[in-house]
Amino acid sequence: MVTIIGFKTRTKDDQQFNVLVLQGDVEMVQSQSTGRYYATARTTTISCTFNEVICQGLIGKTLPGSIEKMECDPYEYAIPSTGEVITLTHAYYYNPTERTMEQEVFSMRAA
Repeated sequence: MVTIIGFKTRTKDDQQFNVLVLQGDVEMVQSQSTGRYYATARTTTISCTFNEVICQGLIGKTLPGSIEKMECDPYEYAIPSTGEVITLTHAYYYNPTERTMEQEVFSMRAA
């Protein structure tokens, strides 16, 4: 399950539209620098046709599916808290299909 945690208004080609901000379940990730674990949750956005009032009303609602990691061309990303610019080769996307237990287990082994 994913939860709608907010929305943002974006502009493309002088057209404004809203995107919903989705957050997945809590997961434990091991730090590459310290080796210690920390809790995090994947987030992504999806386009929608809703106005701001409807988007605001959707915050807190859950949707079936998950947020998954997908390899992509390298791009630069500035970490908001530090301003450090890093290069990433993945992005997250919303998959509305519920995953089976077998898919979850095998995806954890591959990571």
